[in-house]
Amino acid sequence: MELALNIASPQEVLAGIADRAKSRRLEANLTQQGLADRAQVSLGTLKLFERSGKASLEFLIAIAFALGAENEFENIFPHRPRKSIEDVVARPPRLRGRRK
Repeated sequence: MELALNIASPQEVLAGIADRAKSRRLEANLTQQGLADRAQVSLGTLKLFERSGKASLEFLIAIAFALGAENEFENIFPHRPRKSIEDVVARPPRLRGRRK
């Protein structure tokens, strides 16, 4: 059995998202200014995002919609399946976290 481990730092995840967004932009034959206009974001923020991966969630969603990738967010934080019926009956879903 082959086991694939994908251990990435938050910075590596950010860089990967930025690289994939840039690739989509280029596949769509859009300039940075063209994408910024389409997403209604500033050109400077888009340049910073493509260079460093830094972006707000609101910005990232605007870029995703402009590139036709809005459905990609469905895979973020998916609901985990229950392991057994006992889990469902014994433990209702938490509505609040514990303080630490």
